[in-house]
Amino acid sequence: MSHVSPDSTRDTAVIHFGREELVIRQRYEIVSIANDVLIGVWFLIGTVFFFYDSLVYWGTWLFLVGSIEMLIRPTIRLVRRVHLQRFHPDQPGAADAGHDF
Repeated sequence: MSHVSPDSTRDTAVIHFGREELVIRQRYEIVSIANDVLIGVWFLIGTVFFFYDSLVYWGTWLFLVGSIEMLIRPTIRLVRRVHLQRFHPDQPGAADAGHDF
């Protein structure tokens, strides 16, 4: 992903991204953001449903769906990491990102 060029100064970093690698990173980020939004929606609606006795059953199901989506979160990160590792198999940590999504 990135490295410091040996002939450059200590303050200069050269970042190499292949087009395919950048597309993959963006797709996983979008999937992760969509998953996070859905988690918030399920828990928000489920919480509102708990205010009404007739909707508690459905609120409980929405909490279950939100909890399942929370389990999907690390799966997205793991799949992204494995997918990106194929671009740099000889560089451990090359699939790491500066942010967690």
